[in-house]
Amino acid sequence: MEVFLIRALQLILCFSILIVLHEGGHFLAARLFKIRVEKFCLFFDPWFSLLKWKPKKSDTQYTLGWLPLGGYVKIAGMIDESMDKKQLEQPVQPWEFRAKPAWQRLIVMLAGVFVNFILALFIYAMVLFVWGDTYVPIDRMTEGLKYNERAQQLGFRDGDIPLRTERVAFTRFDDTQSIGDVYRAISEAREVTVLRAGHEVKIPLPGELNMLEMMKEQPPFMLALAPSVVDSVMAGSPADGLGIQAGDRIVGFNGKPIATWNEFTDELARIGDILAAKSVPEESSPALLGSCTSPRSHATAADSLLLRQVTLAVCRTSGEVDTLRGTLDADFRLGVMWNHPFTRYEKKTVRYGFFESFPAGISHGWKVLCGYVDDLKYLFTRDGAKSVGSFGAIGSLFPATWQWDRFWEMTAFISLMLAFMNILPIPALDGGHAFFLLCEVILRRKPSDKFMERAEQVGMTLLILLMAYAIFNDFMRFVF
Repeated sequence: MEVFLIRALQLILCFSILIVLHEGGHFLAARLFKIRVEKFCLFFDPWFSLLKWKPKKSDTQYTLGWLPLGGYVKIAGMIDESMDKKQLEQPVQPWEFRAKPAWQRLIVMLAGVFVNFILALFIYAMVLFVWGDTYVPIDRMTEGLKYNERAQQLGFRDGDIPLRTERVAFTRFDDTQSIGDVYRAISEAREVTVLRAGHEVKIPLPGELNMLEMMKEQPPFMLALAPSVVDSVMAGSPADGLGIQAGDRIVGFNGKPIATWNEFTDELARIGDILAAKSVPEESSPALLGSCTSPRSHATAADSLLLRQVTLAVCRTSGEVDTLRGTLDADFRLGVMWNHPFTRYEKKTVRYGFFESFPAGISHGWKVLCGYVDDLKYLFTRDGAKSVGSFGAIGSLFPATWQWDRFWEMTAFISLMLAFMNILPIPALDGGHAFFLLCEVILRRKPSDKFMERAEQVGMTLLILLMAYAIFNDFMRFVF
């Protein structure tokens, strides 16, 4: 529950900042051209609002809504999500949006996206200035990576350290962004060079691997290799009862040799898969027809107990190997803790001066944006469509503990994401309004109010359906 609250607070704070600044961009641009802004709303306020405030001698009412799904500014004389048709039936006033030339209206519509984009680059720059960039260089990952069966069929071997493809050189593999960059480059590569036992080896690749499939496979295509050395043992756990101690290495599981925690967790996952397969409900049968109870599953407590009984080969610090037999706990845990391999690797920190941080932040932000845009092609695949999420999926990206550097990095990433999505030429989005304005500039003919109303309705319907689908995906991930 504590983790949920921390992530929820980070998400709400992030969205509040981005919404206020995005809508503030529209607001300031409108006021620059003397266009009246009737309402500035943080979050949506259907039926009622939490707070309302209108300063004296101001045309704008500032509102705090109760539904934290976004926000808006209501600009006089503009066809937007409010669908205020009565105002449009009145004579055009000089302070209305529709009274201004197309180039001014275009600037007003693009101002929010511009603010989001500039904000992201500024945040990245300030993160580099304040915290610097601390990471583990990929060539210092002396244990290398652990590869799944498909990767090994392509020529990778456990312990290989990827250095570069024919297009990209790798520098790191220690955070979400850098891991995604390595996956993306390898998925598109025709050749990758790895460091294997101190020597560079070239591995030919097809150049058309599906990055999403590579990352979603169980186990994934590649992970940091973690030697199976025990860091600590939980008191009262099965491992404690078996006499396993810190410094011991688990070298066998149910008669199968293992050398890494990656393999150990794969074996535990395999046991879970077997139990899940036994838990699939029986097919409907005549004996069940008309029954008021749900079908019974194949799995029993005896099945669970049998699967939890394991045989371990443990190499002691003295070099002696003991064979131990025990029972995992009800959650299929042994009760051993291990240190992530990155805790043992030598880190590198790059510091940036105030002025140096800006080109570095711009470069990093542009790289992040290009990677995000490139990955959008996977949305049109089955797995990509399933990965679409709403606030639950976005909230899970934030760390489980409050870390200001990670919070600001995620805020910058989401700001870039919102900027790109908002610029798409979809009616009801800023990009849709901008598209029609560009058509007006080029064709020198303004679309009718009726056409813009219909376009806004279509766009809003599409966005609502997309949001409903994303929320449904979040619900399915939470339940299953």
